[in-house]
Amino acid sequence: MVAETLTLAKALNAGMRRAMEDDGKVLIMGEDVGRLGGVFRVTDGLQKDFGEERVIDTPLAESGIVGTAIGLALRGYRPVCEIQFDGFVFPAADQIITQLAKMHMRSLGQVNLPVVIRIPCGGGIGAVEHHSESPEAYFTHTAGLRVVVCSNPADAYTMIRQAVACDDPVIFFEPKRRYWDKASVDLDADLAASTPMGSAVVALPGTDVTVLAYGPSVKTCLEAASASADRSLEVIDLRSLNPLDMPTVVESVRKTGRCVVVHEAPVFSGYGAELAARITESCFYHLEAPVLRVGGFSTPYPPSRLEDHYLPDLDRILHSVDQTFGW
Repeated sequence: MVAETLTLAKALNAGMRRAMEDDGKVLIMGEDVGRLGGVFRVTDGLQKDFGEERVIDTPLAESGIVGTAIGLALRGYRPVCEIQFDGFVFPAADQIITQLAKMHMRSLGQVNLPVVIRIPCGGGIGAVEHHSESPEAYFTHTAGLRVVVCSNPADAYTMIRQAVACDDPVIFFEPKRRYWDKASVDLDADLAASTPMGSAVVALPGTDVTVLAYGPSVKTCLEAASASADRSLEVIDLRSLNPLDMPTVVESVRKTGRCVVVHEAPVFSGYGAELAARITESCFYHLEAPVLRVGGFSTPYPPSRLEDHYLPDLDRILHSVDQTFGW
């Protein structure tokens, strides 16, 4: 086992490097991913080592990036596209929703499009609207796409390799405020023995309340669990939003009888609404309280001086935990 302490950004870099070494058909493409190494330096050094034909600096045109990736995938390549910031993905929505997600069904299963679209997501870095969005619900609503979110360096390394190896199109969200978090990463991790890309994990066992989170919110929930003096929180890192690992969720909620869902996206019509509905359907007779949601507000993302009030924090999470005991 070769283990190194890496940031989440460096773990993604190492994972893509490993994927490119293993398969000459893997390409990296996006705005400033080559010479600059990306705005968050996630692709730093890859163009130098693999050349401009495999790490491609593209024009500032997200629709063109994804459209080109679809064409390359049809020719047998495995493109990994970087969308520079979450709010920049919307010009590519037509290509993603009407082409990328539907080609496999349209071809009666004869055509695969192994395209990975990497999207830095969420807030917490002092950036304004278009740079701090949480657009996951748009893509989980789109049949034909896998949607995954890493939350720590070890998962980042294995999940990006799994995404590249997957024959389905994958929307790969990366929590940008966690890019600099460090942890030990096994660089020899066997993908076959690793947690499957579509599986959730129990990040912290507990007995009183199930707290469901993904991406940037996982660390916040773990901190809330540590700060809780009188409640035992079981924190589940969903990792995959579509498909959703309901058995892991159901097992936990039936054990605790209470559930709080946490995400940075606005609560109204957010991904937590789907979780709450499914949990209610599957765990109705085990629930001691309604499923509660903690998230952003129904406003455009605020200026940096207000984002601490907008994003879920320990106080809001623990307040909702306490609320579940008031029923």
